[in-house]
Amino acid sequence: MCLITFRWQPNSQTPLILAANRDEFHARPAAVAQYWLEHPHVLAGKDLSAGGTWLGVTFDGAFAALTNVRQLPAPYEGQVSRGKLVLDYLAHNQDPQSYLQKIAQNPTLYDGFNLIVGNRTHCWYYSNRSQSAPVSLEPGLYGLSNNILDTPWPKLERAKNQLSNWMKQPSQPLHTILHERQTYPEHLQPNTGIGQPWETMLSAAFITSDEYGTRACTSLQIHHDQIEFTEESYDLQGKATEKVDFKI
Repeated sequence: MCLITFRWQPNSQTPLILAANRDEFHARPAAVAQYWLEHPHVLAGKDLSAGGTWLGVTFDGAFAALTNVRQLPAPYEGQVSRGKLVLDYLAHNQDPQSYLQKIAQNPTLYDGFNLIVGNRTHCWYYSNRSQSAPVSLEPGLYGLSNNILDTPWPKLERAKNQLSNWMKQPSQPLHTILHERQTYPEHLQPNTGIGQPWETMLSAAFITSDEYGTRACTSLQIHHDQIEFTEESYDLQGKATEKVDFKI
């Protein structure tokens, strides 16, 4: 994933409301969200290149989501695919805090990442590009892109506002709230080392190009008695190609 916004409210009827865009090179193969044959309790998309995933949920309400940290030049090359972080949490019934503390013991196994893991009562965050240890998130509205949690990039601030507005008046499907394709002027963009025109292209919430772009938009709502998951896939022109809906 490259853009996530979520409301965490564990003492409410809906502990988690989340919308996310997955941005990736079009040449990297992936399968749409599904129940995994090897892990039937896991609902997630599948990276067909390295075998992991970027966002998923289980029957009992465990959830995990990942974004890459954009940092060039990268200080090292990870030995393990970052998608394995999400899959390992979802595949095995683990305590969120203990899981992230274990990951934090060997952070250099992976290229830069942000990882959110949780269940209906706890939500934890960790980045191997932060100086902080794993943290338990307080109730609130959060945003995550390709830097540490709540870094105020324009598209991230806009995404949080979009989710806040949706919660007040849900006038459109949740998975579509991050569809804006506008880019931001250079003086508002972060300087992540990738140069132009990439910085401008990636400043949009929904990215389109022949090489790289938004491949899927996903919404996840974890209620106290039900889970709602929607994912829509897109081609390189940003045209919807497939949509799946699940209620657990």
